[in-house]
Amino acid sequence: MTALKAGDVQRFVERPDLKAGVFLIYGPDAGLVREMSRTLSASLAGREPVEIIALDGTGDPGQLALEARSESLFGDRRIIRLRDAGKGFAPVLTAILADPGNAVIIVEADSLAPRDAVRATVEASKSGRTLPCYADSGKALERVIRDRFAEARIAADPDAITTLQDLLGNDREITRSELEKLVLFAGDTGRITRADVLLLCADNGALAVDEVLDAAGSGHAENLETALARALRGGTDVQFLLAMMLNHLRFLRRLRVEVDGGQSPADAIRNARPRPHFSREATMTQQLRLWRDDMLSRGTQRVLAATAESRKTPALAEVTLRRVLHSICQTAAQA
Repeated sequence: MTALKAGDVQRFVERPDLKAGVFLIYGPDAGLVREMSRTLSASLAGREPVEIIALDGTGDPGQLALEARSESLFGDRRIIRLRDAGKGFAPVLTAILADPGNAVIIVEADSLAPRDAVRATVEASKSGRTLPCYADSGKALERVIRDRFAEARIAADPDAITTLQDLLGNDREITRSELEKLVLFAGDTGRITRADVLLLCADNGALAVDEVLDAAGSGHAENLETALARALRGGTDVQFLLAMMLNHLRFLRRLRVEVDGGQSPADAIRNARPRPHFSREATMTQQLRLWRDDMLSRGTQRVLAATAESRKTPALAEVTLRRVLHSICQTAAQA
């Protein structure tokens, strides 16, 4: 078996145990797949000049066989990077794996099932290695963030690191891009705060919507008006805000069931899926203390009625939105 564990991939691409053969790098994190492919190419090349041949999986498998057995015109070592190879490439890869010679084939692919023809072919050979790439999370993501800041000699506040972990991780290239943005922003100050992260990396539209929901749900009329003005000024659609308010009340209702069943509000929020951003935990806890299930039920019905009304009279949709949000806000304030 030549399948590596995800946690061993970084170490392997920096110090591969094969100089030739087929290396299958696959997984849902396309950015990480490309990064590992580049790192592996550099490691295999060493200090030698290298000719990189890029092939597409939609092409002729025979072209891969030809390139694998050809010498470079310039005498350089050749590394072939094959992207998105379908099952039609399995016979050619089988032949190369049986006698790789000096051929280096790096196959880049999306998620592959264990029975996928290409994956099964590479895993079955001693001349092949399969390297799974999954989205960064937990300690792995924290290490990527801390390593980049350490390299740039930037001090990041603990809550800035935590916020970045919440915002990033789905794609390594996006993570790298966002970190570079922060490094440039830090400049000579050498410091990154949570406010910097939210300013540069967060979806400000989503943050504005959260502020509307939390202001209404916790009974803060002044905050609601400020947040609503910001969201509308930023182009957030009225129907979207109504839909999000409805989802918010329904989410609170689900949490209310857990609290009524004996959980503390804090535990109910921490165990929720999806879990609210940690910065919202305090206000969500407050809202759970304010809203009973019957109140949430009536609030849900009011938002449903407002949604229907706004669709019948689009010209008055914003007025309808403001009325229902302030109604919910008043209910919370009087609880």
